[in-house]
Amino acid sequence: MKLLIVAATSFEIDPLLKQLHIVGKTSRNFISGTYKNLEIDFLITGIGMTATAYYTGKALNDSYDVALNMGICGSFNRNLDLGDVVNVYEDSFSELGAEDGDVFLSLDELKLEGVTKITNEKYGSLNQVIELLPRVTGITVNSTHGNESSIGKAVARFHPYTESMEGAAFMFACENENIPYVQLRAVSNYVERRNRESWNIPLAIENINKKVLEILDAFVEQAQ
Repeated sequence: MKLLIVAATSFEIDPLLKQLHIVGKTSRNFISGTYKNLEIDFLITGIGMTATAYYTGKALNDSYDVALNMGICGSFNRNLDLGDVVNVYEDSFSELGAEDGDVFLSLDELKLEGVTKITNEKYGSLNQVIELLPRVTGITVNSTHGNESSIGKAVARFHPYTESMEGAAFMFACENENIPYVQLRAVSNYVERRNRESWNIPLAIENINKKVLEILDAFVEQAQ
């Protein structure tokens, strides 16, 4: 079984890399390794949806059985604790549209073609560990929210649980390449006026790496 694991930054996957036998590093952002009976390629895209869509689309091919996006996120919903790991099954490009005074117009309202929302309807049960994760909706942004007014508007329009800067772009690439996938996120902070003292990035990174390792072990069992 062969997997592609996509992350925006190297520090989000460093704990997992230490569990693998590294076979090679063909570039600064592409690492190949093995874990038990799995072949795993790691793609580090850099921050943002443009880089993620480009590098993910370029890397995907028919040799991959599954693609995983792992990383940290902000949460709009206080029912999620810091460090919680979730399966973002639906994600939206929340800024794609136009402003008309105080009103935001979606592509549909503008009668323009384009994809603004992606729903992972086919791959929610890739293995038993993924099945047990909370399934949530998210938004993907160029600028993370830190203003009460803009936060309120985003919540009113999308009712999201999470926000990231890459998730929907990853999903878009996988959908178009018809590769089974899942977007996995661990909550590092709540979406509010920027307050780094309340963040817990180390906990989020620890938990997402532990959970992905559990997922890999489940895939190992399936591949036997």
